[in-house]
Amino acid sequence: MKRIFQTIVVMLVVVFSASAQQESQYSQYMYNTMTFNPGYTGSREVLSAMALYRTQWVGLEGSPKTMNFSIQSPVGIHSSLGLNVLNDQIGPTKNTGVTANYSYTILGSTDLKYSFGISGTLDNFSVDYSKLNVEYPDPYLTGVESQISPNVGVGFYVHSYNWYVGLSVPRLLKTNYFDDTKETTYSSSSHFYLMGGYVFDLNPYLKFKPATMIKAVSGAPIAIDVSANFLINDKLTLGAAYRWDAAVSGLAGFQVTDGLNVGYAYDYDTTHIGNYNSGSHEIFLRFELISKSKSKMITPRFF
Repeated sequence: MKRIFQTIVVMLVVVFSASAQQESQYSQYMYNTMTFNPGYTGSREVLSAMALYRTQWVGLEGSPKTMNFSIQSPVGIHSSLGLNVLNDQIGPTKNTGVTANYSYTILGSTDLKYSFGISGTLDNFSVDYSKLNVEYPDPYLTGVESQISPNVGVGFYVHSYNWYVGLSVPRLLKTNYFDDTKETTYSSSSHFYLMGGYVFDLNPYLKFKPATMIKAVSGAPIAIDVSANFLINDKLTLGAAYRWDAAVSGLAGFQVTDGLNVGYAYDYDTTHIGNYNSGSHEIFLRFELISKSKSKMITPRFF
C-alpha cells in the first residue's frame, strides 16, 4: 500500500512540476542568475546577498512555493565564491538544496570579462505522508521519507558593461529518488540554460534592457522566457515578461539605496490552469556592500 501511494505522490510531483521542468521557476530570473549559472558568481564585483520568495498558482491546493537565499563575493582578482540555499515545496513533497559555487574570471580586451564556474550541490528530497488526504488510513503511510543526493554543475558567463551571455548546466547528474522499485522512481534530469541580455542607454535617465533565458531538458518542450525592463533614473525598474505558452508577468523594482534593491513580479497563467488559480507572486530583496567608488559602476550596469 505504501508503494502504491509513493507512485501517486510521484505522479503528482511530475504533474505539478511539468511547467517548471523539474527545477525552480522564476519570473525575475535576471536578478537570480547565480542559481542557474555558477559562472555568474562574483560578477557583481561586491559582496551581494539576495533573498527571494515565490508562491505559484495561488488558490490551488498544494501549489509550488519556493524560497531562495544566495550570497556571493569576489575573493581575489580572478576568483569568486558563492552559496545558494533553495527550498521548493509542492504538495506533500519538499526539496531542499545547498549549493557551493566557484568561478574564475579572465579579463579580456576593454571591459570584456569571461567567467568559468563550477558548483557542488546536496539535495534533500522528501515526502510527508501526513499531508496526504487518505480515505482509508494505512499504518505504513506515516511520517516523512527523505533521500539525499549530490550533484555538480558548470557554467560559462561573459559580459561587458552593457551586455551578457551565459550557458550552464547547474545539475549534470541524473538523480533517481525512491528507486527501490521501478514503480516508485522519480527522476530529475539535467537542464541546460542559455541566457542573454543587452542594455540600451536611451538617454541619461532611461535605460532599456531586453533579456531572454532558454531552458532545455530531455523529454520536455523547450521553455523560452523573454523580458523587457526600463530603468528610470537608476532607481525605478518597470517591465514585463512572457513565458512562452505559459504566462505573462508584470515586473517592478526599486533601488532604495545604492546597496538595497527590492522587486516584485505578478504572473498570469495563459494555460488552462489559469482558470483555477489567482496567478503567482514573487518578491526579492537584494543587499550589496558597495563603497562609494563602486556605486557608480555597478548600479547602472542593470544586471
